[in-house]
Amino acid sequence: MHCARNITVMMMVSGLTLFSARLLADEDASTSLRTTLQQRFPDVKIDDVVPAPIPGIYEVFTGEQVAYADRSGDYLIVGKLMDTRTRHDLSAEHLDAHHSIDFQKLPLERAIKIVKGSGSRRFAVFEDPDCPYCRQLEQALRSVDDVTEYVFLYPLESVHPGATAHAQAIWCARDRAAAWTAWMAEHKAPPAGSCAAEPLAENAALGQSLKVDSTPTLFLASGRRVGGARSADELQALLGPAQAAPSPQAAR
Repeated sequence: MHCARNITVMMMVSGLTLFSARLLADEDASTSLRTTLQQRFPDVKIDDVVPAPIPGIYEVFTGEQVAYADRSGDYLIVGKLMDTRTRHDLSAEHLDAHHSIDFQKLPLERAIKIVKGSGSRRFAVFEDPDCPYCRQLEQALRSVDDVTEYVFLYPLESVHPGATAHAQAIWCARDRAAAWTAWMAEHKAPPAGSCAAEPLAENAALGQSLKVDSTPTLFLASGRRVGGARSADELQALLGPAQAAPSPQAAR
């Protein structure tokens, strides 16, 4: 019995040693590949290099793009990687994961807060008031309950001229949440006006620092980034199960 236990321990130690050696080898290969590619593409900022799902291939993260290279760096593939079993865009998924954030550090006071039901499932989203995909997302959210949504107004003026004025009017409305909902649901604009501490410039700088270059871009409470409009079912799955609101007795 003692012999069997010792053999098991030895096997565990051996397995851990092999795993550690493999991690070190991958890390060394990633570092070497990053150096090679940075020398060959000095004008491109390479954020990270990690092993790809395909053996012998590495993911090369450069800002808003991920490319694929062999270990030598002699060959580079630029394009999307798809899992044919699920038809998932692995490039987009891995890029979103790479750009995950600390949700607690978001300046939520610069966002429009919308609470539905218990509000237990929190997420933030960067949206352009004139973006049709943002409108699709907001429509899907109508059938998703128990959420707290933080909308960072992020007008892309070069894509949608006039979006900045619409965002300003919504932020300066007496009831921002109602103004945002009415605009996205019915295209009903609040009265034009100005107000103090309008956060659009700060939101633009924040979005750029988080590499938000399209709308809508969501950040879940876990910090995970999710790009693009999603269906109600997809949002339910992403947000996870809702929690019941505490009873008045429990809240005391």
